[in-house]
Amino acid sequence: MGHIVDLPPKRLGIDVDDGYTPHYKVISGKEKVIKQLKSMSKEKSVIYLATNPDREGEAISWHLREKLWSEKVEFFRVTFHEITDDAIKESFASPTDVDLNKVKAQTARRVLDRLVGYTLSPLLWTKIVRGLSAGRVQSVALKFIVEREEEITKFVPVKSFTIEGQIQIGQN
Repeated sequence: MGHIVDLPPKRLGIDVDDGYTPHYKVISGKEKVIKQLKSMSKEKSVIYLATNPDREGEAISWHLREKLWSEKVEFFRVTFHEITDDAIKESFASPTDVDLNKVKAQTARRVLDRLVGYTLSPLLWTKIVRGLSAGRVQSVALKFIVEREEEITKFVPVKSFTIEGQIQIGQN
């Protein structure tokens, strides 16, 4: 079902004066999912979080844990790379905690995307077309294009000639 929280869609959502702290909001439409999960988890003492094993999945698990938090519940993280009986049994036999390094990596990526996008996208709207958005990857590609265009503009052609000939040394 993907992320349940994200940065707000209509504003930066990052406190640049407080260590670039993100301010997440529940994604529109996910309130119902959170409510259902809270209801289902009321009487549980253990909850296993089994999102994708990448940094996005780790962040989703972290946010789920935050929304479902209760002192009466113990949370575990399980990951598997294949959906087979053996892989699932092995994962549940050795659960872990949420990997905060992956959560921090995803948070940093998301914050960087937002910071770059919010400063670069308005420039694209004035120079190219309204509605375009740019992130950390697009901004690097755009930089390469701008640098190449500057090289082309600054290029001064110089006349050059090629002389070809055959020279024979010796008697004949």
